Amino acid sequence: MTTSVPNAEPQLLFRKERVGPFDQSVFVFKVALALGLVAAGVSLALSDRWFVALPGCLLLAAVYTHMVELQHQCLHHSAFRRSKLHRRVGVPLGVPLLVAYSHYRVRHLQHHRYLGTPNDSEFFGFDPRKPLTWGVLLRGLLDYLRLATVVRDIGRAYTGRWTYDAGQIAERRRREIAAEYRMFGVVLAAVAALAVAGFGEEILRLWLVPLVFAVPMHFLVELPEHLLCETETTDVLRNTRSIQGSWFSTWFTNGNNLHVEHHAAMVVPINRLRERHPDVQRHAVHVERSYLDFFATVASTAHRNAKKSLS
Repeated sequence: MTTSVPNAEPQLLFRKERVGPFDQSVFVFKVALALGLVAAGVSLALSDRWFVALPGCLLLAAVYTHMVELQHQCLHHSAFRRSKLHRRVGVPLGVPLLVAYSHYRVRHLQHHRYLGTPNDSEFFGFDPRKPLTWGVLLRGLLDYLRLATVVRDIGRAYTGRWTYDAGQIAERRRREIAAEYRMFGVVLAAVAALAVAGFGEEILRLWLVPLVFAVPMHFLVELPEHLLCETETTDVLRNTRSIQGSWFSTWFTNGNNLHVEHHAAMVVPINRLRERHPDVQRHAVHVERSYLDFFATVASTAHRNAKKSLS
């Protein structure tokens, strides 16, 4: 991990770039690939043999997690050349994990605006400013309570009581968010109807079991972003982490490993972040070679904190 910042200024890191035709094509390919993997997962998960069905459920969990990272690119409007396409594609990408696109968007853009200040608040509940303990990690890993809050928000949307709890937003945004939660209500009602109609096992294999696995998967994808970084500075070179990673981890997280690059210029298409990584390696404080290195650091820190609490 890098521990110091050279004096020279980054050359490319903060440069803004618009979505071009090639960038859009790359994103469309990613979405098509994700849909193909969903089809493969469905085929495997419906197998009569458990040793085929279980990997199918795990594949679906991984793809549902990946789709939220694709949704993340949509909410930054860095996937398509036409702005309206981002919500049209972003909304369905979040359905398997019940992540409301417009709610995620307003909350996440606030995170970008207020990172390094007391007003920072992410859509997903883990707070990297808390002391790192095994208990904190376990609660984040098994954060199924978020699904209960989705059900609560669905109820509030249908009764006209849904309000934004993290500041002021435009009435149009509020209506869009409420509409998406009402759409989730329709999805859940349809799932319940299918279960009553005798398709309970299919729902279990294609959604509920993958959802159980996807919650901790998504937590592990999000965890490295700001954990163990400097939380009281607005300097992105100090408050955010990047992981060099492999082609696979970069694809699976949709570039979330290149997080300093993303925070430095959040509207840059994800596929163009890799070219900025040399700047990050030279100038950023928190840069890891691999996810294995990062998780080893997390385990070591949690273990050390546990020993301190016992002494």
